[in-house]
Amino acid sequence: MARARNRIAGVISVFGELLITAGVIMGLFVVYSLWWTNVLADREADKQGDEVRDHWASAAPGALDTRDGIGFLHVPAMKNGEVLVKKGTDPKTLNNGVAGYYTAPVKSALPSARQGNFSLAAHRDGHGAKFHNIHKLKNGDSIVFETKDTWYVYKVYKTLPETSKYNVDVLQPVPKESGKTKPGRYVTLTTCTPVYTSDYRYVVWGELERTEKVDNARTPPAELR
Repeated sequence: MARARNRIAGVISVFGELLITAGVIMGLFVVYSLWWTNVLADREADKQGDEVRDHWASAAPGALDTRDGIGFLHVPAMKNGEVLVKKGTDPKTLNNGVAGYYTAPVKSALPSARQGNFSLAAHRDGHGAKFHNIHKLKNGDSIVFETKDTWYVYKVYKTLPETSKYNVDVLQPVPKESGKTKPGRYVTLTTCTPVYTSDYRYVVWGELERTEKVDNARTPPAELR
């Protein structure tokens, strides 16, 4: 009888140790996913951003170069600093701590286009989490996009806290779900929601208010001062 109790106690002890080990592994995975991937992504994004600015400083005037990044997104309400914007929304691109503009399923317009929807995506958690605070954006808040020679100043006019991740209508050139019915110059920010999941999408729409030419000192517009 005592031997049986000792055997049961031994099994329970081993099982408990396995649970503790599994818990430690899970904890390390969470740390990696939500913290360390941010560190790595921010380093890579900073490196790529520096390369873009160096390219701007040395390049002669000419056509837009989309290979390394087309510019930087500034959203004061999100308190996430400047965010490099590159072509594409695939994981390989977004995992480097940048935002990407859509090439599919609905092709994004570029800010310089006379009309269209400049539609962007970025991670909300992990890999830089550039859109983590997207829920803090309210109507009237500023979204500023910086290119080599122009500042594009948008104003938020509508948010959609939750929609299907298959809802591509939010990316249309005229985003009718936002209440717009006529062509204009729009910006759309999208990311996963709720936090720490990818079940749905959070959407913010803005409309171009004005543009400003970049001066030699790259003086930011009033919204960023």
